[in-house]
Amino acid sequence: MSSQFHLHNSPVDIISSVKFNPTEKYSNFLLASSWDATLDLYDTANEGGRLLTRIDGVAPLLDCCWDNSGRNAFMGGLEGRVRMVDLETSQCSTIGEHEKPVKSLVYHSSSGLVISGSWDKTVKLYDHRNTSARVSTSQVPHKVFSMDSVGNLLVVGMAGRAVHVYDIRNMTEPFQRRESSLKYMTRTVRCIPTGEGYASSSIEGRIAVDFFDPSPAVQAKKYAFKCHRASEGDYDMVYPVNALAFHPIHGTFVSGGSDSLVCFWDYKARKRLRQYPRYPGPVQSLDIDRRGTSVAIAHGGDVEIGQQGTERGICGITIRALAPEEGKSKV
Repeated sequence: MSSQFHLHNSPVDIISSVKFNPTEKYSNFLLASSWDATLDLYDTANEGGRLLTRIDGVAPLLDCCWDNSGRNAFMGGLEGRVRMVDLETSQCSTIGEHEKPVKSLVYHSSSGLVISGSWDKTVKLYDHRNTSARVSTSQVPHKVFSMDSVGNLLVVGMAGRAVHVYDIRNMTEPFQRRESSLKYMTRTVRCIPTGEGYASSSIEGRIAVDFFDPSPAVQAKKYAFKCHRASEGDYDMVYPVNALAFHPIHGTFVSGGSDSLVCFWDYKARKRLRQYPRYPGPVQSLDIDRRGTSVAIAHGGDVEIGQQGTERGICGITIRALAPEEGKSKV
């Protein structure tokens, strides 16, 4: 099999999120949510992949995630509803609603709760095993742009450069209230697998690495750096960094930008490990499978200008194989 291949039957519009299955048995299964209102399930084990299921939604989807079993998926988007999908039967059920679009979804594995963040300035928790039970609703000061969790901590990246860190066991008040280390709008947040902190990216070609421990010694280690930029003639081009994903084994991370590039970073050594050749369009979402053997790269389109943005690049998903030492820290 070649080092990378494009999935057949990929969505026709901008792909908002790609997520690999969390189980060992089906770690090569990939979910993809799209602005064409579909949720797709692929088997990526063989070149070209195989579309296993396509679920038609009623409005563009902005995010998706799996449960622990790897048999159920959750999706949300402009409709404002959070839906659970049984991927074996393709049956859908609504487990929650927001007044405005659902922008981010997280499944918290230890509690079995589904967490949704919305542009209506709320974060909601649901027990999907009892669809009538909404566990909690937390008001936040701004629109939710991105969320991620590690252990019992939930990081919520919002408009206004606001970042809240919650203890999921007590959502009454944030565990920490922070201002982003980045000067411009947050695109995505992803937690460091060790639980020590999180990385975030912005529309202004920057990535920040922050740590949870409030002690001055640890806070002195946080930093931000420029990336996904290029000099073109007399101009310096700055591109949004749309996607981040941590390697589950090595703890390093990949970033994807509107410059159509994907880079591997060693956040401990503060160095770029590798940059891959340019993809057909802006990189919108990334994920690395649980074994650290493949990275899924969703590319194409421009979320700022919607459907017409698909003319700027081919919308699709590339699966790239990762060698055992690829992305390994130099520290």
